[in-house]
Order: sequence, then structure tokens, then C-alpha cells
Amino acid sequence: MGVSLKCQYGLRALFELARRHGNGLVRISEIAEIQAIPERFLENILNQLRHGGFVESRRGKGGGFTLAKTPSGITVGDIIRFIDGSIYNIGCDGDAPLHKCRLKGNCIFLPVWREAKTAVEEVYNSKSLQYLVDADADVTLSDYSI
Repeated sequence: MGVSLKCQYGLRALFELARRHGNGLVRISEIAEIQAIPERFLENILNQLRHGGFVESRRGKGGGFTLAKTPSGITVGDIIRFIDGSIYNIGCDGDAPLHKCRLKGNCIFLPVWREAKTAVEEVYNSKSLQYLVDADADVTLSDYSI
């Protein structure tokens, strides 16, 4: 159920691009510095996200990355599924279970795990990059309130 470090980096990079959406291309070095992501990993992650249709890029002087869609059109769930695969994997359930369970069909825990999976997916799918940008702006503004 955990989100891999690679996925966390991808989420943070896309969040940074969402914060700057509409303001042109952003260099990898800027994203890496602001979001505390090792630059050598970030380049590979952004290229993977480009192939997935999340970002667009341009090389050379003045080059960089930008979101391929609006921040409201990309959810945390979309990103996690693209980078990590399943959001919440139940090892003994689904189309391709990781292991066979002798209790299949009689397991008292399976409904609990399925309910947890649904709840986690609902949270991730309901949070767009725009939601996070707006939430960040609210936090930042409240930090300066007296």
C-alpha cells in the first residue's frame, strides 16, 4: 500500500509544475532544488511522465518541462497508478493474486481489506494537482496570518 520514493518524487515534481502552470517551461534543476529531489533521478522520472502524457518538454536553451494537462485534470491516483501500478494491492485477491490462499472465499479479513482499498483509492482519486496547489496556497497564507 505504500507509495514508492520514485512515486513521491514524481508527485512532488508534478506538484511543482502545477504550481507554475501557465508560466512557461521549468528547468529540472529548479524543480529538483525546490522539491528536494536528486536531479539525476528527476530527469528519468520526468521522462517517464512525458511518455505517460503527464508532461511536455523542450530541450536546449530555454528548455524545460510543463504539464501536458491542466492541474485539475491530473489526480494523485492517476500518478500513483502510472508510476507504481496498483494503488492498494491485496496479495490474495484480484485478477492476478500474488499468492494463493487456502481461505479464499472464507476469509473474514477480505471484506475489510477491500473496504480499505476502496477508501484509499477514493482519497487519491479525489485529490487533483489543482486541489493540492490550492491547499498549499491556503497553508502559505495562513502561515502569515496574525
